[in-house]
Amino acid sequence: MKTKGNKKTKVNIVTLGCSKNLVDSEVLLTQLKGNGIDAIHESKKDDANIVVINTCGFIDNAKQESIDTILRYVDAKEEGLVEKVYVTGCLSERYKDDLQKEIPDVDAWFGTRDLSRLLKTLNANYKKELVGERILTNPSHFAYLKIAEGCDRPCSFCAIPLMRGKHVSRPIEELVKEAKNLVKGGTKELLLIAQDSTYYGLDLYKKRNLAELMKNLSDVEGLEWIRLHYAFPAGFPMDVLDVMRERKNICNYLDIPLQHGSTRQLQLMRRGITREKTEELLHTIREKVPGIAIRTTLIAGHPGETEADFQEMASFVERSRFDRLGVFTYSHEDNTHSYTMNDDVPEEVKQERSDAIMEIQQHISLELNQAKVGNTYKVIVDRKEGDEFIGRTESDSPEVDNEVIITSNDYLRIGDFVNVNITDASEFDLSGNVISSLM
Repeated sequence: MKTKGNKKTKVNIVTLGCSKNLVDSEVLLTQLKGNGIDAIHESKKDDANIVVINTCGFIDNAKQESIDTILRYVDAKEEGLVEKVYVTGCLSERYKDDLQKEIPDVDAWFGTRDLSRLLKTLNANYKKELVGERILTNPSHFAYLKIAEGCDRPCSFCAIPLMRGKHVSRPIEELVKEAKNLVKGGTKELLLIAQDSTYYGLDLYKKRNLAELMKNLSDVEGLEWIRLHYAFPAGFPMDVLDVMRERKNICNYLDIPLQHGSTRQLQLMRRGITREKTEELLHTIREKVPGIAIRTTLIAGHPGETEADFQEMASFVERSRFDRLGVFTYSHEDNTHSYTMNDDVPEEVKQERSDAIMEIQQHISLELNQAKVGNTYKVIVDRKEGDEFIGRTESDSPEVDNEVIITSNDYLRIGDFVNVNITDASEFDLSGNVISSLM
C-alpha cells in the first residue's frame, strides 16, 4: 500500500472513555493548533499521517476497546495508511510497560500527565498562554469543564488513583477564565466534571470550596445552565445545595455515584458511608432543592455480594426513585484493594443482577416521565434527526440521560432554548411540541 510520503503532518486524535478524557483530547488539539500543526479529532477521512489514541483503562470492556483500537491503527500503519501511532491516556499510564512488550509497533507511549512530552514528540511546545482555551469536539452549545484531576478516595474497587494520581484542584480564577472563553465560542451549558467534584478546593483552599466555584461560574454572563457531575456522597458539602437553589442558571440536577445500597457492601467498598446515611443525604438534597433530578450509578457483583446484599440494593433503588440510574457489573481490577478479595460472583449472576436493577429503574423512569405529560419545560436543542429536533431538559445531561423529541413547525437552531409542552412519554424519552422560543 502506498505511504503518505512527505505530505505535511496531520494529526488525528482518537478518544476513548469518559468526558474527562475528551477534555484532555481537546486540550491536546488546542495546543497542536496553537503550534500551527494540522490536527483533527476523530477524522472521518483517511488523511492523517499521525494518530494519537487517548485510551481508557477503567473497566475490562473499556480496556478491551482501547486495545482493539490500538491494534486497528497498528495494522493501518503496517498497510502504509499512517506513519506514526502514539498512545496516551489511562490505559497507557497503567499498563505502559506490559503494552510496550505486547504491541511493539506503537511508536511511543505516554501517561495521563505526559502532555508536554507528547507535544515535544509531535514537534510542538506547551504554550502556557493557551491555558483556559479549548477547541471543542462536541457541538459548541455545551462543554465539559474539568475542575480537578485525580482522586484521594480509598474506594476498594477503583483504579482511577493509579491512573490519574492524587486530587489536584484547578484555581477558581483559571476555571472562570476558561468558562468565559467557552461562552465567547457559543457555549451555553457547562458540565462540571472531576474524578471527585465535591473534594474540590481542599488542596488549594484548605476547605471544600465547590459552592464558591459554582457562585463564580454562575456570575459568568451568557451561561444559561451549569450542571454538576461526579459528586462523592461522603462529606458532601451542603452549601452546594444552597447555591443550587438560589442561582437560576445552576441546574437542579446532581450526578452522585452511590455504587451500592447495602451497608455491608459499602463498607467492603470503602465508601465511608452507610445506606442509612445515604438515604438521609438523599432526603436532605430533595428537601433543600425541591424538584431536583438525581442521577446515580451502581455496581452489581462486587466481591462478597450476597443475594441479601443485592436485595437490599434493589429495595434501596425502589425506595429512592432516582430520576436517572446506570449500573456497571463489577470489574476485577489489579492493584486495587478489591483485587485481594475473591471475585466470587459469577459473571452471569453479575449481569442478572444488573439487568434486574435496570428493570426496576425502567418502571420508575416510565412513571416519572408519564407524570410530565401535559407540563411545559425549558429544553435545549441538541441536534436535528430527520424531521424532528432532539433536545434535553434541565434534568438531563448529554449522552447519558433522557432526551426530548421535539416537533416544531419552524426551524430550530442548535443550541437554542425553547419551551416544549410534553405530549407523550416512554421509559427514557419525552415527546412534545414547541410552544415558544427562548432567545
